[in-house]
Amino acid sequence: MRTRLFSVFFFCLSILICQEKYPKDSFRSPLDIPLILSGTFGELRSNHFHSGIDIKTQKRQGLPIYAIQDGTVTRIKISLWGYGKALYVAHPNGFTSVYAHLKKFSPEIEAYIKEIQYKKQSYEVEVFPDYGELEVKKEDVIAYSGNTGGSSGPHLHFEIRSSVTEKPTNPLLYGYEVRDATNPTLVGLFGYPLSKDAHVNQSAEKIQLNFTQQKDGSFLADKVLANCTIGFGFNGFDRQDLAANKNGVYSVKQTVNGKVYSEYDFETFSFGETRYINTLIDYPHFGKFRQRIQKCFKDASNKLNIYNSLYLDGKIPVVDGLSYNVELLISDIKGNYIKVIIPVEGKNLPIKIKKDLKLTDYFIKANKPNSFDLGAAKVYFPESTFYEDFYIDLKKGADTITVHNETVAAHRNFTMTFDVSKYSKQEQKQLFIARIDKNSEPRHYKTYKRNNTFSARSRTFGTFTLAKDTTPPSIKPRNFKEKQWLSNYRYLSLEIADDLSGIKTYSATLNGEWILMEYEPKTRTITYNFDDKINGKTQCNLKVMATDNVGNSTTFTHTFFRK
Repeated sequence: MRTRLFSVFFFCLSILICQEKYPKDSFRSPLDIPLILSGTFGELRSNHFHSGIDIKTQKRQGLPIYAIQDGTVTRIKISLWGYGKALYVAHPNGFTSVYAHLKKFSPEIEAYIKEIQYKKQSYEVEVFPDYGELEVKKEDVIAYSGNTGGSSGPHLHFEIRSSVTEKPTNPLLYGYEVRDATNPTLVGLFGYPLSKDAHVNQSAEKIQLNFTQQKDGSFLADKVLANCTIGFGFNGFDRQDLAANKNGVYSVKQTVNGKVYSEYDFETFSFGETRYINTLIDYPHFGKFRQRIQKCFKDASNKLNIYNSLYLDGKIPVVDGLSYNVELLISDIKGNYIKVIIPVEGKNLPIKIKKDLKLTDYFIKANKPNSFDLGAAKVYFPESTFYEDFYIDLKKGADTITVHNETVAAHRNFTMTFDVSKYSKQEQKQLFIARIDKNSEPRHYKTYKRNNTFSARSRTFGTFTLAKDTTPPSIKPRNFKEKQWLSNYRYLSLEIADDLSGIKTYSATLNGEWILMEYEPKTRTITYNFDDKINGKTQCNLKVMATDNVGNSTTFTHTFFRK
């Protein structure tokens, strides 16, 4: 019991020390509602760590968002995906706050960015206002919450970054209060043989371990019989008190016979290293089961700087005849934790489950460039595309190529190049490189066309082919009809869609003048707000043009009336 109390004391002390770096009384909340999170900082996402907190907005859009402190707007970005409408505010104390997935900005900022959008005649823009050009005060409403970009539901993505290094830091270190007295949840526990002749319970492959919860709340694994170098990993999540969302944990500490072998937390990380998340998790397991196992040991290719302590890279050399007490302390930022105890006994036993080494005709050297001719196309993997050497599965088809499967992560883009010389110039215009999805449908990849070769880049594996698109986009009005009076309408809404290669560009004019149409690809809609007051004529002639990614185009014209 004394050992456990000391562990908890030092864990809480470490949190207090790291929090001293961050001001707790300087920033107000970005919202005037209780902070309930649907996503936490450092949470494990596809190919990246979550760089902020996702704050629930009561399933609504349009809630006022406040400047957390005096500052100046340093960046405004509007994009179809990613952060959608995003605002960056630099503060005098050296931090920058970020607000994303916004519905719209405050009137002053909205007018500023719309002027730029009309000047560039583009919905998607990114600007960096001069320092002091757009100043805000603490408590100012600077935007309204929304669901733009790659958001799957209304919420505010909120970050605090260093203004100097641009590294994001955990916003909950700045004194924001989120109700949380709930311990993390342990879902699965796994043992890994890591060296030649190593085994865990006579398996040379990763093996799942059984565990039971004890009366004191800790988890005790069944005794592990092992030999040589091994490691452990777990699958788990954290919840706050008022939300059912399965969020990420804050810190993980592994000790062996009382000595710290590995310890990491999500206080901060660098955007430049975030893709190395694929070395922190068991990526083959994720590729097969879509479950993320966090390793308590560090692979040689892992370049993450989230570790506070490492001994032998968290790997445990097990000697025949010796016993080891391995403990995992898995915690959230509030200090709630679970303790996992794994008794290990060194036993040099015969291996019953051999390592499954899948051999193919193609071998990848991770530290060298690799190129393969697959008939229909050539595939080129630059140096350091992969984290380790392995046999890659490449298949040649009559008009397709298959590049491995989802059990391996690519750190960099690889390039595939198709020879299209057998197609006429007209046919080439309608062709693009596509990846065949799980429904056997082709999904467009940005295709670079040069002479008789088409190329595309990807970090996703699968089956690729050339697809043909001969159908132009469709454009349909959603809230108005031909020659209708629209005097009391606030906006025009149209559906714009292309079901094969996808929309590349679109534009609209009203009585010959370009107008701003906001595009929401998730709902396939474009919207014009009459507040822009482009033209005061009673008879309005609307013209909308859309072009897909191979050049097929559609023009839609309509007349309506408005006073």
